[in-house]
Amino acid sequence: MGAGMAAILLSACSGNDSKLTVSGLDPAAFDTTINEKPVKLYTLKNHNGMEVCITNFGGRIVSLMVPDKDNNLQDVVLGYDNVAQYADSVNSPSDFGASIGRYANRIKNGLITIDGKTIQLPRNNFGHCLHGGFSGWQYQVYDAVQSNDSTLVLTMNSPDGDNNFPGNVKADVTFIVRSNNSIDISYTATTDQKTVINMTNHSYFNLNGDPNETIENHILHVNSYYYTPTDDTYMTTGDTAWVKGTPMDFMEPVEVGKNVNNFDYKAIKNANGFDHNWCLASYHDGKGNEKQLAASLYSPKTGIMLEVYTNEPGIQVYSGNFLEGKVAGKKGIKYQKHAGICLETQKYPDTPNKPKWPSAFLNPGEKYYSHCIFKFGVVKQ
Repeated sequence: MGAGMAAILLSACSGNDSKLTVSGLDPAAFDTTINEKPVKLYTLKNHNGMEVCITNFGGRIVSLMVPDKDNNLQDVVLGYDNVAQYADSVNSPSDFGASIGRYANRIKNGLITIDGKTIQLPRNNFGHCLHGGFSGWQYQVYDAVQSNDSTLVLTMNSPDGDNNFPGNVKADVTFIVRSNNSIDISYTATTDQKTVINMTNHSYFNLNGDPNETIENHILHVNSYYYTPTDDTYMTTGDTAWVKGTPMDFMEPVEVGKNVNNFDYKAIKNANGFDHNWCLASYHDGKGNEKQLAASLYSPKTGIMLEVYTNEPGIQVYSGNFLEGKVAGKKGIKYQKHAGICLETQKYPDTPNKPKWPSAFLNPGEKYYSHCIFKFGVVKQ
């Protein structure tokens, strides 16, 4: 994209009489047109008071209100309170809450080979292709249909050559707020040419309900015996490493702050914190067990517990290492380093170039399906 908003036609609709959401968002701040497509803020809820606000610009979760141990609602995700900041990929670049595509995470040197043909993708991160390139789906507008108070379906029609990825791809992201205080996210996609697909949600969670406080007090569990080490460009080496006895071991719940700044450990130093893929124990013989816990996150301050379930083989844990406190988010709060943590269910990084890892290739006639459940509860101590 060009400087500021140069590549985006942004024409805001007028009006200040919108009813605020429970999280305090003004829907009018999201009611606009980008690249000649309408953008809005959609509100999903259940009977327990849980509220999830989503914009179809980038398929982003903007706010997520869940009850804490005192039954007070807390917003547990980072983000902006207007669409203009989300759309400004230069002055306030972010993946906050986004539905990432076509390929979440990194592809080495931006190169993939399909049927003997090598394809050069955008190299937008240390020489690699990250999250679909410079104009991945987080900076595009999804078509949106909200069928009821709890369900939103977003559709992306991605043309052949989108960021140089092959194939005309139709992808859907379905958000459902369940009565058990979970947000159920499913992704589907089809293509007319062989391509690669790897979608995920990129919410930054802060279960303290106050992003002025970091997530270093959060207790993290990851159901994984192995992770995929990276080099100093954040690219996987292609190896898997045993977590036991290392700062990467979250088989038993561990406070994030215990090791997130342990730069004596090479993997953490290379990533400036946690920014790694863990190979989930719930994935066996090409299938993920969605009933088996993949990961959990807990804030002792609020008592809020987040459980993650998925059919994917991996989860990328990113501890907000490059939040720098320069750009104001919701309520004017400037997000400092470790103000949020991402739990991205997905294929492993650079899977198209690692034949032994779970495949991200999609052929015509096949249907891509990825499923993630973020379930919220309370632990009272």
